[in-house]
Amino acid sequence: QVQLVESGGGLVQAGGSLRLSCAASGITVSDYTMNWYRRAPGKERELVAGLPADTGPAYADSVRGRFTVSRDSAKNTVYLQMNNLKPEDTAVYYCYARWLLDYWGQGTQVTVSS
Repeated sequence: QVQLVESGGGLVQAGGSLRLSCAASGITVSDYTMNWYRRAPGKERELVAGLPADTGPAYADSVRGRFTVSRDSAKNTVYLQMNNLKPEDTAVYYCYARWLLDYWGQGTQVTVSS
């Protein structure tokens, strides 16, 4: 059974930092494209960062230079380091894995206060 478990969300003031984790079981994250999405209230789901299995990361324009996605194969975990957070980053953040099949985590809430 495949599970993606996000953690690390919370409440932070604008300008602060958080690191989200996506711990995977049942798959090997280095084989998968690992993406982070977010959904803010009343908005469409947005692709924030992507980490393909065989190429470098890609970022949405809204987070480039502030967010960093990385993978720890030994821990089978993907991270999203978020710096200089802004109120508009407030959303539920989801981890997503895609290869032969695709999988979603349950999401973690990030709230940035002004």
